[in-house]
Order: sequence, then C-alpha cells, then structure tokens
Amino acid sequence: MNESIGIFDSGLGGLTVLKVLAEKFPQESFCYLGDIARLPYGNKSPETIRRYGLQILNFLKAQKVKALIIACNSASTVFLEENEFEGIPLLNVIGPGSVAAVKVSTDKKIAVLGTSATIRSHAYEQTLKKLSPDVEVIEQACPLFVPLVEEGFVHDPITQMVAERYLAQIKKDGIKTVILGCTHYPVLREDLKKVLGEDVKLVESGEVLFDQLNALFDSGALKRSTNKARQVRVCITDLTDHFERLAHQLMDPEPIGQLEKVVL
Repeated sequence: MNESIGIFDSGLGGLTVLKVLAEKFPQESFCYLGDIARLPYGNKSPETIRRYGLQILNFLKAQKVKALIIACNSASTVFLEENEFEGIPLLNVIGPGSVAAVKVSTDKKIAVLGTSATIRSHAYEQTLKKLSPDVEVIEQACPLFVPLVEEGFVHDPITQMVAERYLAQIKKDGIKTVILGCTHYPVLREDLKKVLGEDVKLVESGEVLFDQLNALFDSGALKRSTNKARQVRVCITDLTDHFERLAHQLMDPEPIGQLEKVVL
C-alpha cells in the first residue's frame, strides 16, 4: 500500500515545505528529495528543468508514494498544467500560491519574488491574471537568495544588502502582498520584512500546499495514513557535513533521521 507523500525541490529550501506539512499532518510519512548536486534550477532552461524533474518524479514513484508535491517553483513552471504523474496526484506551488495571494491582497497589487527561471516563465503573472484580470503584478528575480540560504547566510549583513537591492522597487511602490516564489525564501522571512515592513503579507509555499493537500484528504481523493510507524525521509543527491547541519536547522524542531544520499 502506498503510504508516504513525496516532495521534491532543487535543494534544501523545500524543507521549509516539508516542515510545515510534517507538523500539520503528524500521522503522514514523507519522502523528500533535494537535488543539491544540480542546484540551482533557476538559471537552467525549461527543457533541462523538466528532464531533471521527470527523473525525480520517477525516483519518488519508486518509493511507493501516494501523492507527489513539486515544492520547487522553477520546476512547477514546467509542470504547471499537469495534475497527476502516472496516476499519482501531482501538486505544484504556483496555482495555490496565486489563489492565496489574490485572497489576502486588499489593493490588487502583488509582487512575486522568484528565481530567474520562475520569473522568465511569467507563470505567476499569467496565473494571477486569470484569477483576477485587473491585478497589478510586479515580478522580481532574486537569484542570489538561494545560494545565500544554502550557505547559511541568514540574518547576515550581506543578505540584508542584497535584499535592499532586489526589493527597492517593491518597497518604493508600497506593495504589501508578496509571493515568496521559491522555497528557500521563507528562510529569509525576517530579512525581507526588515526591508519591506512588518505589515507586508508574505505568501509561503508550505501553507498553501497544506490547504491543497488537506482538500485532497477531505474529498477522499487521498486516504489518510493509519500507519503509526511514521517516517520522514530526507534524500539528497549530494551529501556533505554542511548540508547535513543545514537540513537539521531548517527542520528544527521537527526530527529527521540521517540524510540519505541517492543517485538518480
């Protein structure tokens, strides 16, 4: 019987999603794959990102998962129209993130922060315009945020300087609804709020995916786990002491076992 929920991201940023879902679904097992060896996806072509994504989806399918979540925004852009993979429900972050942003925005002005690939695709802008044609969307690529998170530069003056540079126009325009269009970005939540102001509404992937996954459980499309021996596996395609430490920091206080190195 397929019991676990599969999640993948280009690196460790997707652990921000895993942490939220593991806390909110304490009986569910999870299998996470972070493709650290090929990080970042944000500067790669759609063809390359899709090829990587298919390899990872096949890996997770082999782990007997009952649902698949593309936590990576860059990968979500190339699987946007697909809601299943070989019969397994497939969720991505762009649709539900856009719905959540439209819902909380009071002035129909929304900023999207993302990797170069996510911003180039205009996937968020197109999705937001379908939901609310008169919404004003500002897109901002923030490619340095991912390596800053992966290297542990959180609450750091360098990160603050980079954030000031990237967010200058958004701050000037007074936009108060901001989609964090990359799973790494919630790690920098406090750094971003220092620039944009405490009253800014940050839309994060973990929360919107909880709503989407919960809807599948409530509708009966997915069966809730009854297995009391829960597992939270974290697999990565490259393993160093640094990544081991960072993974535990990102998941704290949610316990995870030793990271597993896999070859795709």
